[in-house]
Amino acid sequence: MSRKIIIFDTTLRDGEQTPGVNLNIQEKLEIAKQLEKLGVDVIEAGFAIASPGDFKAVKAVAETIKNATVASLCRAVEKDIDRAWEAIRNAVSPRIHTFIATSDIHMKYKLKMSEDEVVERAVAMIKYAKKYCSNVEFSAEDAGRTRPEFLFRVIKAAIDAGATCINVPDTVGYTTPPEFGALIRSIMENVDGIEKVDLSVHCHNDLGMAVANSLAAIENGATQVECTINGLGERAGNASLEEIVMALTTRKNYFNVHHNIDTTQIYKTSRLVSNLTGVHVQPNKAVVGDNAFAHESGIHQHGVLNEKSTYEIMTPESIGLSANRMVLGKHSGRHAFEEKLKELGYTLEQDAINEAFKMFKELADKKKVVHDEDIHVLIGERVSKIPEVFELVSFQINSGNRLISTAMIELKKEGNIITEASTGDGPVDAAFNAIERAVGIGLKLVDYKLRAVTSGQDALGEATVKVLKDDKTFLGRGISTDIVEASIKAYLNALNRMMSEIS
Repeated sequence: MSRKIIIFDTTLRDGEQTPGVNLNIQEKLEIAKQLEKLGVDVIEAGFAIASPGDFKAVKAVAETIKNATVASLCRAVEKDIDRAWEAIRNAVSPRIHTFIATSDIHMKYKLKMSEDEVVERAVAMIKYAKKYCSNVEFSAEDAGRTRPEFLFRVIKAAIDAGATCINVPDTVGYTTPPEFGALIRSIMENVDGIEKVDLSVHCHNDLGMAVANSLAAIENGATQVECTINGLGERAGNASLEEIVMALTTRKNYFNVHHNIDTTQIYKTSRLVSNLTGVHVQPNKAVVGDNAFAHESGIHQHGVLNEKSTYEIMTPESIGLSANRMVLGKHSGRHAFEEKLKELGYTLEQDAINEAFKMFKELADKKKVVHDEDIHVLIGERVSKIPEVFELVSFQINSGNRLISTAMIELKKEGNIITEASTGDGPVDAAFNAIERAVGIGLKLVDYKLRAVTSGQDALGEATVKVLKDDKTFLGRGISTDIVEASIKAYLNALNRMMSEIS
């Protein structure tokens, strides 16, 4: 019988640490519910003590998810563990995940602790966590650069203290697959009791080897992999869930392991996370990139037309890409729209369907064909809905290659109309300046991106902005067939997100 690999998703914790990503509670809940549909075994919902917002989000996820373990990360500190337990205590299957660094460089410069002190702290905090929760994971931070003899000692002490899962992170993405595989094998061979617990790995992608290192670990005995959707995470990100899962699925005979992931939910999950985080998937990204199943070379096209397996080692349908060519447009009715939602994997409450259908009709009036990708973006827009303190009423733009761009913006706040105008370096800059004058709040624009969701002259445009206020970044998204309107909506979305967090 093949070995079960536990899929531990940390999109909501490590993934959210991606620079510029700031999800609200509703967005985190939507992602968590989709991860549950995807079939992940463990959802790391956040770092409960990091902020009041993080605590509320972890608590909400813990109280919502029924078919996966919900974990909260915490340092090896009593107050962190107390807060983590408070957040996850109502979960059907809670897990406390505590960590402490074990490499020489971390112990010397960050912790300023000796080996004995680190072991003592790890043991004490695992025992402390066990008072709350039977399921306790221990991570030896920077294990990839830890001396093996000391790593064995820490892991053995953690197991004896009651840890049920031992995580071996390549925290800075330093190791290579042969090295990391050998490290996992050495732990299996040198630590008494390791067979009684789950052995996990958490690989970062600084050198582009996170997935390869994770697979090498599985080959050498690891039973859990920690990963994120689209490989999100700090710096160069984490091991990509979809790449690991599809490698294990496509090369099942080689790895001889199994998992609980419903691979047909992969594409939808990827697009949902991309839409809500504002981090777009590169076209040549493995498995979920736009070009993953595209063939331009004549030789490749000829081969695929004759037999798909000539150049496709997995099918588009296996990750949830539909072969159904049903086209939606302004004449499409509610039934066709609801069938399309089901086909794309969405299960929405009736109120949400009504709102999504209204948005679809408004879009269909502006463009001839509404594509699947348009629907994904519309649903992401619905999920990201936040209270509109400032609502766009109208805008006018005057711009040209020999004119100073001007914008007039009309906003509504609590029933009152605010009108302001301003100039700028182009229509978008002028509109942003007019908004700032209207609301009386100065924001620093740190990033602005614009992309066409699909091809064609009537393509839906998606704008993403990141603004800075008091050293905190807020993400805003807007969609429209008019790129200036999409930009204005994105800026207002970021502004309203800021207002909702400070209110």
